[in-house]
Amino acid sequence: MTQLSDDTAADMAFVRTVAGEVVGALDDDFESRFAVHFPTLHRLFCELYGEHTNGREALADVVALAAASWNARPVELKARDAQREAAPDWFLSERMLGAVCYVDRFAGTLAGVREQIPYFQELGLTYLHLMPLFESPEGNSDGGYAVSSYRRVDPALGSMDELGALAADLRLAGISLVVDFIFNHTSNEHEWARKAVAGEPGFEDFYLIFPDRTMPDAYEETVREIFPDDHPGSFVQLPDGRWIWATFYRFQWDLNYANPAVFRAMAGEMLFLANQGVEILRMDAVAFIWKQLGTPSESLPEAHLLLRAFNAVLRMGAPSLLFKSEAIVHPDEVIQYISPEECQLSYNPLQMALTWEALATRDARMLQQALERRHGLPPGTAWVNYVRSHDDIGWTFADEDAAELGIAAYDHRMFLNEFYVGRAPGTFARGVPFQENPKTGDARVTGTTASLAGIEAGDPAGEDRVILAHAIAMSTGGIPLIYLGDEVAQPNDYAFRDDPHEAGDTRWVHRPRRSVARYAQRTDAATTAGRVFARMTELIAVRQATPEFAGNELIDFFTGIASVLSFQRPGVGGAGVLVLANVGEEPVHIDALTLSGFAGEAHDILTGSAIDLAAGVQLSAHGFAWLRVTAPPSS
Repeated sequence: MTQLSDDTAADMAFVRTVAGEVVGALDDDFESRFAVHFPTLHRLFCELYGEHTNGREALADVVALAAASWNARPVELKARDAQREAAPDWFLSERMLGAVCYVDRFAGTLAGVREQIPYFQELGLTYLHLMPLFESPEGNSDGGYAVSSYRRVDPALGSMDELGALAADLRLAGISLVVDFIFNHTSNEHEWARKAVAGEPGFEDFYLIFPDRTMPDAYEETVREIFPDDHPGSFVQLPDGRWIWATFYRFQWDLNYANPAVFRAMAGEMLFLANQGVEILRMDAVAFIWKQLGTPSESLPEAHLLLRAFNAVLRMGAPSLLFKSEAIVHPDEVIQYISPEECQLSYNPLQMALTWEALATRDARMLQQALERRHGLPPGTAWVNYVRSHDDIGWTFADEDAAELGIAAYDHRMFLNEFYVGRAPGTFARGVPFQENPKTGDARVTGTTASLAGIEAGDPAGEDRVILAHAIAMSTGGIPLIYLGDEVAQPNDYAFRDDPHEAGDTRWVHRPRRSVARYAQRTDAATTAGRVFARMTELIAVRQATPEFAGNELIDFFTGIASVLSFQRPGVGGAGVLVLANVGEEPVHIDALTLSGFAGEAHDILTGSAIDLAAGVQLSAHGFAWLRVTAPPSS
């Protein structure tokens, strides 16, 4: 066994020889990408595994794996690779629209999802994220995030062949398939986990297992506790007395990425899924993937090196596959995962949380501040902007940002929790607390958009809040993402309390099964479902016809009115779209002086009407406007 050398050319020749021995002659396409991306992969491997005794062989194995995967890649997916390479900014289009759902809850099975493709086209989808659908333990599996195999679909949902067929049908319909890649851990039932516990050669170091509490105690001095209700600290004890790292639930065991064999194994799973037609992998819990004694073991530099190394491998074997970051961390850390070489897409948890903050406080200043300071991204990347997800809402704003506005961060978070779980005076929300700590008052919030926005409570402004929240997500750039069911205003589903496997996790309250009745009502304007659906689809259609909504770039614009969120989306030739959104409970007027930087007449792209800016702009309570404006003529 040999270590990696500092001589890239020498290691490149060795790796090319090994890969050729495994797959035969490398084809021209792979050879050209190998020449481009190997130096990057080599440098990253040297940083991660340069001192490892078999680092060079591990690198050769990884490249051979990518070459074999490329040889096995279906011709239609190679055509998609060429298409994406010719238009690498495809996901920045104004036509992008995402949706997310659980297979079983929305459609029963993968076959049921295929039957819904006409509906997805009716809605305008270009991106479909199916929540965890791989084999996982029976009972509580953290909603499928305790994965037992990356290559076997949960039999209750279908098969891997059916997933591939669904991906192909979605591709023909212009919809990219997105799946979760549980990156940090596997379930305790995964084949690797069983072999590691048994001490099978080659698997001993796939996880972090210690004979006693000495090392776990040392790590836990600086590592935070994530789910104390499940187990204290970050380790759980095995039946034989040893301790294994489990950051989240006791049945989710963290992988040891300091072992290059784990890198190779996970690269193989990514390449396998890419060859089934998956186009985007949601990289789960990316902040936790590298452990180091004496640190929090979150967002360490090696986590970024790993993501870049996996990208380099995929550019060789599956060039069109993209990563989406799921990093619910401090806003300054979220941005660190986003780049063309790391995660090309990222959830935007700050915008999501501050949208709800603004609706509760009737004050848009924190959201305005976030768009001004924390919205910009590197070229070739995009936010995924969502109103809510399958997960809880945590108030992830930076304390220092709040302080600048005279807001005490801890007290404000406590207020928001009380407001959204229906305890604060005057609240319209009917959320449910998740992981509430009665000693500290800390909690996170769960609930469907309809229930959080006031529809469940019968608040007359509930529908307007649902539309306003989605209008913000659709106008700030990137890919807007709808949790399926929200477009027909599905409320909370409290039946989870009757299921012993779900009762302890209140997030199931906002994962309702698809309501056949509500979807049948989507064309009936006399129903809540019909009104919300009609307004949502109008928003979608206008967005997809508005070139200014492509990309992420915003231009700051301030009205001086606390309840009004405002910004511009730049266009060409001095034109652009001015977005105005009133989160308040009262109408507001933006005066002519505030709008005097634009030519006198604007075009309301939502209503098609002309607006005389000399008269100012009136916004109703929870109202918004998308105005195409131009610079005034030069004097």
